[in-house]
Amino acid sequence: MKNLNDDWRLMNQESYLKQERLKHTRWFSDNEEWDHDHCAFCSEKIDTSTAGQVYCTTDYYHWICEGCYADFKDAFEWELEPGDSG
Repeated sequence: MKNLNDDWRLMNQESYLKQERLKHTRWFSDNEEWDHDHCAFCSEKIDTSTAGQVYCTTDYYHWICEGCYADFKDAFEWELEPGDSG
């Protein structure tokens, strides 16, 4: 696992994302005024044009891009919803 002590993307996310259950899905919004979200770590824009799938909390509130998921999945001890892979 890479050293996360000096990673610029870490900004106390462990207080709300540690050991969270995640879904592996495409981004969507049920609010027509909301056209995108941002990765909870790197702030990458996530929207319908984002290639591939991304990860989100089961309440669809926090979104995580593929790269940040790969970098932090072990440290944050995430569990994927049944049927999801990643």
